[in-house]
Amino acid sequence: MLYLHDVWVNWFEGEENGYNVCHFHEWRKDDCVELLDQAPLLKVNPLLFHYIENDLSELPQQLLQDVYQKAYIRKNHERTQVEYCFIVTDGTNILAVDTMGYQIPIRKSRLIPRQEQLVYEMITDQEDMDYKFDEDELTKKEHHILSPSPETMRGLTRKERQLKQLLFMALDQLHTTKNTAQIRYWYTEWNPNEYEEIQIMSFHEVWHKLYEETKTGWSSKHKQLCEHLIKGQPFFEKLWEIEQEPKVN
Repeated sequence: MLYLHDVWVNWFEGEENGYNVCHFHEWRKDDCVELLDQAPLLKVNPLLFHYIENDLSELPQQLLQDVYQKAYIRKNHERTQVEYCFIVTDGTNILAVDTMGYQIPIRKSRLIPRQEQLVYEMITDQEDMDYKFDEDELTKKEHHILSPSPETMRGLTRKERQLKQLLFMALDQLHTTKNTAQIRYWYTEWNPNEYEEIQIMSFHEVWHKLYEETKTGWSSKHKQLCEHLIKGQPFFEKLWEIEQEPKVN
Protein backbone atom coordinates (compact mmCIF):
# COMPACT_ATOMS: atom_id res chain seq x y z
CA MET A 1 0.00 0.00 0.00
CA LEU A 2 1.14 3.55 -0.75
CA TYR A 3 1.49 6.11 2.05
CA LEU A 4 1.66 9.89 2.10
CA HIS A 5 3.53 11.61 4.94
CA ASP A 6 3.32 15.06 6.55
CA VAL A 7 -0.02 15.95 4.98
CA TRP A 8 -1.58 19.30 5.89
CA VAL A 9 -5.38 18.97 6.04
CA ASN A 10 -8.17 21.51 6.54
CA TRP A 11 -11.18 19.42 7.56
CA PHE A 12 -14.68 20.33 6.38
CA GLU A 13 -17.10 18.33 8.48
CA GLY A 14 -20.42 16.81 7.41
CA GLU A 15 -20.22 18.12 3.84
CA GLU A 16 -22.17 16.06 1.35
CA ASN A 17 -21.22 18.30 -1.58
CA GLY A 18 -17.64 18.45 -2.81
CA TYR A 19 -17.88 22.14 -3.71
CA ASN A 20 -17.94 22.96 0.01
CA VAL A 21 -14.64 21.14 0.61
CA CYS A 22 -12.48 24.13 -0.25
CA HIS A 23 -9.33 23.93 -2.33
CA PHE A 24 -6.09 25.27 -0.88
CA HIS A 25 -6.41 28.74 -2.45
CA GLU A 26 -9.65 29.22 -0.47
CA TRP A 27 -8.29 28.16 2.90
CA ARG A 28 -8.52 30.89 5.54
CA LYS A 29 -6.21 31.96 8.31
CA ASP A 30 -8.80 31.02 10.94
CA ASP A 31 -9.42 27.52 9.52
CA CYS A 32 -8.27 24.66 11.73
CA VAL A 33 -5.40 23.05 9.80
CA GLU A 34 -3.97 19.76 11.10
CA LEU A 35 -0.99 17.58 10.21
CA LEU A 36 -1.43 13.96 9.19
CA ASP A 37 1.82 12.24 10.03
CA GLN A 38 0.93 9.35 7.72
CA ALA A 39 -2.07 8.32 5.63
CA PRO A 40 -2.65 5.46 3.17
CA LEU A 41 -3.14 6.52 -0.46
CA LEU A 42 -5.81 4.79 -2.57
CA LYS A 43 -6.41 5.09 -6.31
CA VAL A 44 -10.03 4.35 -7.22
CA ASN A 45 -12.26 4.73 -10.26
CA PRO A 46 -13.95 8.14 -10.88
CA LEU A 47 -17.41 6.81 -9.90
CA LEU A 48 -16.29 5.76 -6.44
CA PHE A 49 -14.33 9.00 -6.00
CA HIS A 50 -17.47 11.01 -6.87
CA TYR A 51 -19.46 8.90 -4.37
CA ILE A 52 -16.98 9.66 -1.58
CA GLU A 53 -16.60 13.34 -2.48
CA ASN A 54 -20.28 14.15 -2.93
CA ASP A 55 -22.11 12.00 -0.43
CA LEU A 56 -22.19 10.89 3.19
CA SER A 57 -23.08 7.28 2.48
CA GLU A 58 -21.33 4.17 3.81
CA LEU A 59 -17.87 3.48 2.45
CA PRO A 60 -17.04 0.05 0.99
CA GLN A 61 -16.23 -2.44 3.77
CA GLN A 62 -13.08 -3.64 2.02
CA LEU A 63 -11.79 -0.05 1.74
CA LEU A 64 -12.36 0.47 5.48
CA GLN A 65 -10.56 -2.77 6.28
CA ASP A 66 -7.62 -1.80 4.06
CA VAL A 67 -7.04 1.55 5.80
CA TYR A 68 -7.92 0.49 9.36
CA GLN A 69 -5.53 2.11 11.86
CA LYS A 70 -2.95 2.87 9.18
CA ALA A 71 -3.09 6.65 9.55
CA TYR A 72 -1.55 8.84 12.24
CA ILE A 73 -2.22 12.44 13.16
CA ARG A 74 0.42 14.63 14.81
CA LYS A 75 -0.59 17.10 17.52
CA ASN A 76 1.78 18.83 19.94
CA HIS A 77 4.59 16.43 18.95
CA GLU A 78 2.36 13.43 19.75
CA ARG A 79 1.57 10.80 17.12
CA THR A 80 -1.97 9.43 17.46
CA GLN A 81 -3.41 6.51 15.50
CA VAL A 82 -6.60 7.24 13.54
CA GLU A 83 -9.17 4.51 12.93
CA TYR A 84 -10.27 5.20 9.34
CA CYS A 85 -8.37 7.96 7.56
CA PHE A 86 -6.95 7.97 4.04
CA ILE A 87 -6.13 9.93 0.89
CA VAL A 88 -8.16 8.98 -2.18
CA THR A 89 -7.69 9.93 -5.83
CA ASP A 90 -9.16 9.01 -9.20
CA GLY A 91 -6.03 10.20 -10.96
CA THR A 92 -7.42 13.70 -11.46
CA ASN A 93 -9.04 14.72 -8.18
CA ILE A 94 -7.66 14.20 -4.67
CA LEU A 95 -9.34 14.14 -1.26
CA ALA A 96 -8.32 13.37 2.33
CA VAL A 97 -11.01 11.57 4.34
CA ASP A 98 -11.50 10.86 8.05
CA THR A 99 -14.59 8.91 9.17
CA MET A 100 -14.05 9.83 12.87
CA GLY A 101 -14.54 6.15 13.68
CA TYR A 102 -17.77 5.77 11.69
CA GLN A 103 -18.27 4.19 8.26
CA ILE A 104 -19.08 7.36 6.36
CA PRO A 105 -16.73 10.14 5.13
CA ILE A 106 -17.56 12.67 7.86
CA ARG A 107 -14.48 14.91 7.45
CA LYS A 108 -13.00 15.81 4.07
CA SER A 109 -10.09 17.98 3.02
CA ARG A 110 -8.20 19.00 -0.09
CA LEU A 111 -4.40 18.89 -0.11
CA ILE A 112 -1.84 21.61 -0.64
CA PRO A 113 -0.53 21.81 -4.26
CA ARG A 114 2.92 20.37 -3.48
CA GLN A 115 1.37 17.24 -1.97
CA GLU A 116 -1.15 16.94 -4.80
CA GLN A 117 1.80 16.83 -7.19
CA LEU A 118 3.39 14.11 -5.08
CA VAL A 119 0.15 12.07 -5.25
CA TYR A 120 0.13 12.31 -9.07
CA GLU A 121 3.72 11.09 -9.18
CA MET A 122 3.05 8.20 -6.79
CA ILE A 123 0.04 6.84 -8.69
CA THR A 124 1.50 7.09 -12.20
CA ASP A 125 1.68 3.31 -12.70
CA GLN A 126 -1.00 2.28 -10.21
CA GLU A 127 -4.14 0.38 -11.17
CA ASP A 128 -7.49 1.37 -9.63
CA MET A 129 -8.30 -0.56 -6.47
CA ASP A 130 -11.50 -2.53 -6.99
CA TYR A 131 -13.98 -1.69 -4.25
CA LYS A 132 -17.63 -2.68 -4.53
CA PHE A 133 -20.19 -0.06 -3.54
CA ASP A 134 -23.85 0.70 -4.17
CA GLU A 135 -23.72 2.67 -7.42
CA ASP A 136 -27.48 3.25 -7.18
CA GLU A 137 -26.73 5.75 -4.39
CA LEU A 138 -25.18 8.01 -7.04
CA THR A 139 -28.47 8.27 -8.93
CA LYS A 140 -30.61 8.44 -5.78
CA LYS A 141 -29.05 11.65 -4.52
CA GLU A 142 -31.31 14.63 -5.09
CA HIS A 143 -30.28 18.26 -4.89
CA HIS A 144 -32.68 20.79 -3.41
CA ILE A 145 -32.71 24.31 -2.01
CA LEU A 146 -30.74 23.33 1.13
CA SER A 147 -28.34 21.12 -0.85
CA PRO A 148 -27.87 22.99 -4.14
CA SER A 149 -26.49 21.26 -7.23
CA PRO A 150 -22.86 21.80 -8.27
CA GLU A 151 -24.14 23.77 -11.29
CA THR A 152 -25.82 26.25 -8.95
CA MET A 153 -22.50 26.88 -7.17
CA ARG A 154 -20.17 26.67 -10.16
CA GLY A 155 -17.70 29.53 -10.52
CA LEU A 156 -18.43 31.07 -7.11
CA THR A 157 -15.86 31.92 -4.44
CA ARG A 158 -16.05 30.43 -0.94
CA LYS A 159 -17.67 33.60 0.40
CA GLU A 160 -20.21 33.68 -2.45
CA ARG A 161 -21.12 30.02 -1.91
CA GLN A 162 -21.64 30.62 1.81
CA LEU A 163 -23.84 33.67 1.20
CA LYS A 164 -25.80 31.90 -1.54
CA GLN A 165 -26.54 29.04 0.83
CA LEU A 166 -27.62 31.59 3.43
CA LEU A 167 -29.94 33.21 0.86
CA PHE A 168 -31.44 29.78 0.08
CA MET A 169 -31.93 29.07 3.81
CA ALA A 170 -33.84 32.37 4.10
CA LEU A 171 -35.90 31.57 0.99
CA ASP A 172 -36.69 28.11 2.36
CA GLN A 173 -37.88 29.69 5.61
CA LEU A 174 -39.98 32.11 3.57
CA HIS A 175 -41.54 29.11 1.81
CA THR A 176 -42.82 27.73 5.13
CA THR A 177 -44.77 30.92 5.90
CA LYS A 178 -47.03 30.60 2.85
CA ASN A 179 -47.52 34.38 3.16
CA THR A 180 -48.56 35.62 -0.29
CA ALA A 181 -48.21 39.35 0.44
CA GLN A 182 -44.75 38.79 1.88
CA ILE A 183 -43.45 36.76 -1.05
CA ARG A 184 -44.85 39.30 -3.52
CA TYR A 185 -43.00 42.02 -1.62
CA TRP A 186 -39.68 40.15 -1.77
CA TYR A 187 -40.07 39.29 -5.44
CA THR A 188 -40.76 42.96 -6.18
CA GLU A 189 -37.53 43.82 -4.31
CA TRP A 190 -35.75 41.36 -6.59
CA ASN A 191 -37.47 42.33 -9.83
CA PRO A 192 -39.51 45.57 -9.60
CA ASN A 193 -40.33 45.47 -13.32
CA GLU A 194 -42.77 42.58 -12.82
CA TYR A 195 -44.74 44.18 -9.99
CA GLU A 196 -48.08 44.18 -11.84
CA GLU A 197 -47.74 40.63 -13.15
CA ILE A 198 -47.04 39.07 -9.75
CA GLN A 199 -50.08 40.68 -8.14
CA ILE A 200 -52.26 38.04 -9.81
CA MET A 201 -49.95 35.09 -9.13
CA SER A 202 -50.30 32.58 -6.27
CA PHE A 203 -47.82 32.24 -3.42
CA HIS A 204 -46.25 29.12 -4.97
CA GLU A 205 -45.92 30.69 -8.40
CA VAL A 206 -44.16 33.78 -7.05
CA TRP A 207 -41.89 31.80 -4.70
CA HIS A 208 -40.89 29.40 -7.47
CA LYS A 209 -40.19 32.33 -9.79
CA LEU A 210 -37.98 34.00 -7.15
CA TYR A 211 -36.10 30.75 -6.41
CA GLU A 212 -35.51 29.95 -10.08
CA GLU A 213 -34.22 33.45 -10.82
CA THR A 214 -31.84 33.54 -7.83
CA LYS A 215 -30.41 30.08 -8.60
CA THR A 216 -28.02 31.31 -11.27
CA GLY A 217 -24.72 32.96 -10.34
CA TRP A 218 -24.06 35.54 -7.63
CA SER A 219 -24.25 39.31 -7.95
CA SER A 220 -24.65 42.47 -5.87
CA LYS A 221 -28.39 42.02 -6.44
CA HIS A 222 -28.27 38.56 -4.80
CA LYS A 223 -26.23 39.96 -1.91
CA GLN A 224 -28.67 42.84 -1.34
CA LEU A 225 -31.69 40.51 -1.32
CA CYS A 226 -29.94 38.18 1.13
CA GLU A 227 -29.00 41.03 3.47
CA HIS A 228 -32.57 42.38 3.52
CA LEU A 229 -34.19 38.94 3.91
CA ILE A 230 -32.22 37.98 7.01
CA LYS A 231 -32.65 41.25 8.92
CA GLY A 232 -33.94 40.71 12.45
CA GLN A 233 -33.06 36.98 12.49
CA PRO A 234 -30.10 36.54 14.89
CA PHE A 235 -28.94 33.13 13.61
CA PHE A 236 -28.93 34.22 9.97
CA GLU A 237 -27.40 37.59 10.87
CA LYS A 238 -24.52 35.84 12.66
CA LEU A 239 -23.80 33.73 9.56
CA TRP A 240 -23.90 36.90 7.48
CA GLU A 241 -21.47 38.71 9.81
CA ILE A 242 -18.98 35.83 9.69
CA GLU A 243 -18.75 36.21 5.91
CA GLN A 244 -18.35 40.00 6.11
CA GLU A 245 -15.24 39.82 8.29
CA PRO A 246 -11.95 40.27 6.43
CA LYS A 247 -10.61 36.86 5.37
CA VAL A 248 -6.90 36.26 5.00
CA ASN A 249 -5.86 33.09 3.18
